[in-house]
Amino acid sequence: MVVLSQPATLDNHISVIPTYKPVPVLTSQTIPVVDLTDPEAKTRIVKACEEFGFFKVVNHGVQSELMSRLEQEAVDFFSLPQSLKNQAGPPEPYGYGNKRIGPNGDVGWIEYILLNANPQLSSPKTSAVFRQSPQIFREAVEEYMKELREVSCKVLEMVAEGLGIEARDTLSKMVRDEKSDSCLRLNHYPTAEEEAEKNVKVGFGEHTDPQIISVLRSNNTAGLQICVKDGSWVAVPPDHSSFFINVGDALQVMTNGRFKSVKHRVLADTRRSRISMIYFGGPPLSEKIAPLPSLVPKQDDWLYKEFTWSQYKSSAYKSKLGDYRLGFFEKQPLPTHKSLI
Repeated sequence: MVVLSQPATLDNHISVIPTYKPVPVLTSQTIPVVDLTDPEAKTRIVKACEEFGFFKVVNHGVQSELMSRLEQEAVDFFSLPQSLKNQAGPPEPYGYGNKRIGPNGDVGWIEYILLNANPQLSSPKTSAVFRQSPQIFREAVEEYMKELREVSCKVLEMVAEGLGIEARDTLSKMVRDEKSDSCLRLNHYPTAEEEAEKNVKVGFGEHTDPQIISVLRSNNTAGLQICVKDGSWVAVPPDHSSFFINVGDALQVMTNGRFKSVKHRVLADTRRSRISMIYFGGPPLSEKIAPLPSLVPKQDDWLYKEFTWSQYKSSAYKSKLGDYRLGFFEKQPLPTHKSLI
């Protein structure tokens, strides 16, 4: 496991970080685990997406050396003096961020880097991130994003097969598209002192991911929690050798609610810092998002209005972290009229 050589200093201009009480821990037997080499993987993935919107992937084909190398490069960046890190921020939305999550007042015990996966859409802030780091950091990021795109597409193709969609690339082609609006987020959650009544600081507040699919990998520090069907929160044991897959809002819409975008959050650990690396597989900005006709042939049965990814991304950016962003795009049921007889 890679750890910071010295504690990172977060800006002190934000004094109030939300806290939560600890919750029960899910056992490894409870979390759906999918072996991507298993002939039944597509069936297991669909079941996990329906029941949890979340599952763990093993035998994914990504070399552990690459994962460790990128983690170390992230640690090295977050260990830089604050003045140097600040030169790559604030994020717009790409670049370096510290405590502030988005533009609408959400905060957490976190610092992060957000990078666009499309090299043609670089920004001054992302260039500043790499200026503070050796060339090996950029190379590790590019190689990792390439590998994670393949993992995302492999999972999405298994989803299509498991749902009986004839065109296997119906979902994956959106992420493979050269104009795909995918991104990589590197999060650092420093150790946090225990609050009153054994509450712990929120690293990243509860939310869903707006994209199609998210692929998360972290070091062996706990903190990730998901919300299950009964509304309770459960902690997910970390596993630095595996990936965790989240169903995103866009995939919930395309399956007409059959899959649920999983609500999740991260609490800061009081003993060790946490590093997480999340690849968000998104469609091109102009892509129309709607229930797939192969799954829902009649538009009258659609639960959601059609929208472009650009429209949804803009709407999500204007919302608070914990808002139910899909509500604005749900179709309202037709009014029923009482008989006059």
